[in-house]
Parts: sequence; C-alpha cells; structure tokens
Amino acid sequence: MSNSQDNPGSTRITAGETSNPKRPRRLQIGIAVGVLALLGAGAAVATTAGNSDTNTSTDTAAATTSPAAELKLGYFGNITHAPALVGVNQGYIKENLGSTKLTTQVFNAGPAAIEALNAGAIDATYIGPNPAINSFVKSKGESISIIAGAASGGAQLVVKPDIKTAADLKGKTLASPQLGGTQDVALRAWLGKQGYKTNTDGSGDVAINPTENAQTLKLFQNGKLDGAWLPEPWASRLVLQAGAKVLVDEKDLWDGSQTGKPGEFPTTILIVNKKFAAEHPQTVEGLLRGHVAAVKWLNDTPAAEKATQVNAALKEAAGKALPQDVIDRSLQNITFTVDPLAGAFPKLLQDGVDAGTTKQADINGIFDLTVLNGVAGEKTSAAGLGKD
Repeated sequence: MSNSQDNPGSTRITAGETSNPKRPRRLQIGIAVGVLALLGAGAAVATTAGNSDTNTSTDTAAATTSPAAELKLGYFGNITHAPALVGVNQGYIKENLGSTKLTTQVFNAGPAAIEALNAGAIDATYIGPNPAINSFVKSKGESISIIAGAASGGAQLVVKPDIKTAADLKGKTLASPQLGGTQDVALRAWLGKQGYKTNTDGSGDVAINPTENAQTLKLFQNGKLDGAWLPEPWASRLVLQAGAKVLVDEKDLWDGSQTGKPGEFPTTILIVNKKFAAEHPQTVEGLLRGHVAAVKWLNDTPAAEKATQVNAALKEAAGKALPQDVIDRSLQNITFTVDPLAGAFPKLLQDGVDAGTTKQADINGIFDLTVLNGVAGEKTSAAGLGKD
C-alpha cells in the first residue's frame, strides 16, 4: 500500500525539483527539506496504514473466535419442537449464551425457515430434516450444518373416517405444511410407493395442497380436505377436534434398518448457518448446551408437569395453549433426543428425490456433531456423513 501511495508523490516532487536547475539554492534547500518531510510523513502514513491493516486482520481473527453479539434462532410452534419451546421459555438457551443476546422467530414449516436462514434473518433453527437436506444440496454443502437432533416421531397421515385404505385415496385432496417440508416429502414418497403419481403443482392421482397447519384444521373441519400428513400437535388436533382417523403413523414405516432403532426417525433437528458457526463457535457451543439441557429436562420430567410446561411455552410462542387431551396425545407420540439419527438421511434424501423436491446428491459433510459430542459427553454418530 505504501508503494502505491508514497513513492508516486515523492517522485513527482523530485521531478519538479530537477526539472528547473536554475532555481536559487535557498529554494532548492527548502524544497529538499520539504521532500524529506513529506517522505517522513509518507513513511509514517505507511506504517500507520500497515498497522491499521494488521489490527484489522487481528480484529477479524479475534472476531472468528469470539461469541456473537446476537443469536437469531428459529423454531416452530409444534410439539415436535418442544426442545426449542422449553429451551427458550425456561431460559436454558439464554443462560448458556452468556452475554450474547437471544432473539427468536416462529415459523410454520421448514422451507420458510431455510429461506430466512439463507437470507441472514436467522442464524440457526430447529427444523425438519428434508429442508435441511435440500438447502445443503442446493448450496453444494456451503449453507448449513446439522449440529444435533431434537425429536423423533410425532408425524401421521390422518384422514376422514370413510377412508379405510390407501386405495381409497385416489382422487382425494390431502394437505401438508409446506411444499418440500419433511411431512410433504414423506406424504409424496409414501403415495408413490402406493402407486400414485403426485405433482408439485397439486395435480396427479392424489392432489396435495401445501397449507398452513391452522388452516388445514379449519379446511378439514369444513369438509374441504380429505386428510393431511402432519406433525404434532396438528395430527392430534385433527383426530381429537375434527374427527379424523390415523391412516399412517410414520413410525411404522421405519423398521430400524437405517438407524438401528425401530420406529424412530428424525422429525426435528437443529441446524446452524455454516458461516455463523465458523465465526462464533462459542455461541454455537452455548446454544448446544442449552439444547442438551432442554432435552434432558423433557426426558426427566414427569408427564403431567412436562405437559403443563410445554403447553405454557407453546402458548408463549403460538399465542394459544392446547386442550389437555391434545397435549397428552402429542407428547406420547414423540421421543426427544439429541441424536439426529444420521443413518436415516440417505433414505430421506431419496424420498425427496422421489417426491420431486430435491436432486440426487452427495450429502457427505452435512453433519458436524463434534461440539454436541463434547457438550453431551457421549458419542453420537454422523453415520459417515460428516464429523462426529
């Protein structure tokens, strides 16, 4: 930088001096002194600029190893996101973030949360696995890392009582929370295995209309939907408040060959923006400490108290508590775990490909469980798809 700023200036002055050899000696001496002064000032400027660059570089390096001023966290107002609900409402996450400010945003479904994450509106989010996979694939591995699991189970296809089997679904209209979301992919993949063709524009043998969960309940009650593949508490709400019946409990589709745990499949995971994680590892560790504490509380707390506290947190996040029978049924269908069940992800990826919502790709590197394993004190496997 000093070469580009200082030397041209001194060259110009020297050229001006030597271009007029008949100038009086006093003037020559004065100019020479001025040149020396300018050269000294230039050197000082160069040194200062160099130090400034060094300091900037040092500050930048320091920033990469310092906590973030703020963590913007996303999650859904679903019982499958109870670790987030409890972690935020009972202060587990905030307590472990130290001086970092915690702000939160509640979403209806995964694709909207991913859009916010990619836009920088949030830094981390609880989410279903398929939107996370889709983001990783689209960004060629640059967008997100999965850093923990949160919940397994708690997703069902619920339908009108007169629908007895899969064969009765032809020509029917079903809903999912959002196109490309985890339940949307599960529904499309399952229907494909039943011989039905579905399209992302809503056409096909069975129409799928991605719909906000609260609206799905109303449409079903009004007879405008024949069913929906939903996470808890929405599956329970349709069953207990709208007379739906369970046609498929997703846990029955997982035989344990992928995860070694029959009936378990990832419904909710915790992901972080890769750039944020690289710049603020202490903040990610604090988030995970709070997350692990929240999951432990959910697993250690008696059912009645757990239902009360989760319901209170849900009211805080979504504005309304659930009837007791709904919260009880929802919690019975879910296992809370920090294990993301990484072995399930190749199947989840293939389901997304079959559903037409993602492309076939290599998802090696999607997991970074190193901090989780340090915080939790036990080994959780990335199943060869990243760091553990």
